[in-house]
Amino acid sequence: MDITDLVLLSFALGLDCFIVSFSQGLIINSNRRINSLKLAAVMGLFQGLMPVIGYVATNKIYNLVVPYTKWLVFTIFFILGLNFILESLKRDVCDKIQCLDLKCLISLGFATSIDALISGANLKLTHSILWLACIIIGAGSCIMSQLGFWSGNFIKNICPKFLHILGGVILMALAMKSVL
Repeated sequence: MDITDLVLLSFALGLDCFIVSFSQGLIINSNRRINSLKLAAVMGLFQGLMPVIGYVATNKIYNLVVPYTKWLVFTIFFILGLNFILESLKRDVCDKIQCLDLKCLISLGFATSIDALISGANLKLTHSILWLACIIIGAGSCIMSQLGFWSGNFIKNICPKFLHILGGVILMALAMKSVL
């Protein structure tokens, strides 16, 4: 793959980061800069490292993960989305509901980067330069995550329950998209 192909791949892989970060931007009101940076860093890190695993272990991991990829993504996004909705129903309208603890960040990073793991096999098969691909993919995902977070944050004025439910619905839609 040439650099143009890698940038396009980065954009495609970063779309999930954008959408997940958009849903977080809708609901997060406190420490927005720090939280957006944490989210973007985790997204970029996972997206940048997963192709290495796929590249190095193409034959073993590829064969193990491919049959279950859509179900892994579905399960993680569906549970996170359902959790968003259930949490919003338990709280008052003005509560600040957040899902940016370490466990949540790792879950989001992993869920959005499974396709990057699979792309690592493609990188090996196309004899791409691994370090360059990982930097472009990781940086692109980090940027897409920031754009998503601040886009979601920009369109809200307050933190009502329906925005939190919308964030959950977006995650659940990603879950459904992964199995269709």
